[in-house]
Amino acid sequence: MDDLHRDELFQVKNWMTPGPYSIKTGQTFRDASKMMVQYHLNSLPIVDEKGRFVGMITPEKLLNYFAQGKQGDSSISNIPKSTLPTVRPDDSIIDVGSLPYDHLPVTQDGELIGIITGRDILDGLSKYIYKLEQQKNSAGALEAILESAYEGIAVVDENGILLEFNEAYSRFTGISRDEAIGRHVKEVIDNTHLHETVKSGIPERGVLQNIQGHDMVVHRIPIWKEDRVVGAIGMLIFEGVTEVYKIYEKIQRDHGQNSEKSFLTKQKERDSRITLDQIIGTSEGIVEVKRLARKAARTAATVLVTGESGTGKEMFAKSIHHLSPYSNGPFISVNCGAIPEHLFESELFGYEEGAFTGAKKGGKPGKFELANNGTIFLDEIGEMPLVMQTKLLRVLQEKEAERVGGVKKYNINVRVIAATNRNLMRMVEEGEFREDLFYRLNIIQLHIPPLRERKKDIPVLLIHYLKEICERYHVQQKLFTSEAVKAFVHHKWRGNIREMVNTVEQLVTLVDGKVIDYHHLPDVLKQDDIQKEKASRLPSSKSLIDEAKSLGHKRESELIKEAIRRAGGNKSKAADLLGIHRTTLYQKLKKHGIS
Repeated sequence: MDDLHRDELFQVKNWMTPGPYSIKTGQTFRDASKMMVQYHLNSLPIVDEKGRFVGMITPEKLLNYFAQGKQGDSSISNIPKSTLPTVRPDDSIIDVGSLPYDHLPVTQDGELIGIITGRDILDGLSKYIYKLEQQKNSAGALEAILESAYEGIAVVDENGILLEFNEAYSRFTGISRDEAIGRHVKEVIDNTHLHETVKSGIPERGVLQNIQGHDMVVHRIPIWKEDRVVGAIGMLIFEGVTEVYKIYEKIQRDHGQNSEKSFLTKQKERDSRITLDQIIGTSEGIVEVKRLARKAARTAATVLVTGESGTGKEMFAKSIHHLSPYSNGPFISVNCGAIPEHLFESELFGYEEGAFTGAKKGGKPGKFELANNGTIFLDEIGEMPLVMQTKLLRVLQEKEAERVGGVKKYNINVRVIAATNRNLMRMVEEGEFREDLFYRLNIIQLHIPPLRERKKDIPVLLIHYLKEICERYHVQQKLFTSEAVKAFVHHKWRGNIREMVNTVEQLVTLVDGKVIDYHHLPDVLKQDDIQKEKASRLPSSKSLIDEAKSLGHKRESELIKEAIRRAGGNKSKAADLLGIHRTTLYQKLKKHGIS
């Protein structure tokens, strides 16, 4: 068996839909029909009172049942027992793929915990084949892609030295691949900024670059590895921009100035329909959370979103809502940490007229009523008082609630998503949170990684929010220097994205010019950067200056030129070689007139 076959990534648990819709043996065929129509299901597992898998209902089975003239009020337990096999969560997707079924129940100790469809299996097998081919043919495949690509593709290392230069780029520039490889990109491509992309880590898409007298549309994409940029890819998208200008002019004619909206209006519209595609990030952690969120959205299971303050938990909650069967209903957000304890019950479940002094005439619906047929988002669930935890648990179990001062219960049909930045398991151990409520909420858990664990995403997030905030304040578009971006990447960001956005907003409002440089940054960012650079130096290594002193030769200007040569033109690396801070290096460059 190959290593990929044993890889945990290809276990059923990573591809199944957890907490699927199911129907109990005591319910009727009419109940089953309604559920399958309401939630667009192609299969519906049957479970007993203990949640153990009993059988599976399909549209074909239901059609056959009703075609025989049988009544919808008959118990679902009358359906013939299914011979459908079950699979375990740690089974391999490769083995499961050989079974001739479109829907397979996933059980653990007999209890239904998920369902895996033919589409899920196909997705897993596609990933398996892709990884297998990567292992066997990665070098050959890369070469074939580069040479068959219509677009010109150039790849540089961290020093701006060309590692790849494909045939399309060669034809356009008239410089052969053999001539280009090993040279600095500035010597080969006119007006290039690819070496600067390596320094800043900021991707640029669809920008203009004049190459050999032609305006070209190019992409510049940094290559990240282990929290640092190790290279960059440059791509030529068009052989000219005439078509782009024509498209732009057509859009202007079709829409005109009347189609413009204020920033606040556009922001409100975006916020009302947040999707996972709008959540920025390509780091491994955030991609995995988005994948799990998509699977969670298919079900009615309760989701618990965990993560530090400012990581974007509500954005994920809204995304799940808009991808779920409840998307046509409302999304109601409740901040459990902002409601006084004595108002909790009336806020969540509503109150009747005269229920207490000051009660509104006619009463007031609670958040659960307002969220009917939609999603209720219980933010900061860890702040909910124990008394209310008990009442919430009962409501979640019975799917009905009662207004304060009322005598009649109302049914609840809502998707529940809870969120917290606290450790609920520890709170359970300390008696601050009900254990049964924790397990009720924690059916599917999504943990949002902190920003310091997804440094690859910081440059992209910076560019996005910089543009958005400049638009909001109606100021000219600003840009960060590469030194400023590096300081952002090095910072710990205890407040995560919220803290970073606030910092960007502060800089946009306080910096007068177009460029936000390193010296504009708050002291806390600069201090972090200095400490990181000091820590990254090897104390045992000898700087060039120390080396020169011991040998008793070389003037300072010669030393600096030597360091820059050794560093391949990278000023930060040259400063490291010299054993000085880069700010000091810039002062010395200016002093000696070295460019």
